[in-house]
Amino acid sequence: MKNEMKGGAAPASAVYGLGFIGSLIYFITTATSFWLGAFGVLKAILWPAFLVYEAFKALGA
Repeated sequence: MKNEMKGGAAPASAVYGLGFIGSLIYFITTATSFWLGAFGVLKAILWPAFLVYEAFKALGA
């Protein structure tokens, strides 16, 4: 059997990873308390959902 690797996931993972790091830094540095910083970590994990929601809202979908 020939084992072939299919590419395509690496660029998406890189974009998500860089977005996660950037949003994590942003949310933690703008937090004024420990719990807002902890909530910022959660928001950093879920930032693609916020992005898609706002995009659909702006498009009127």
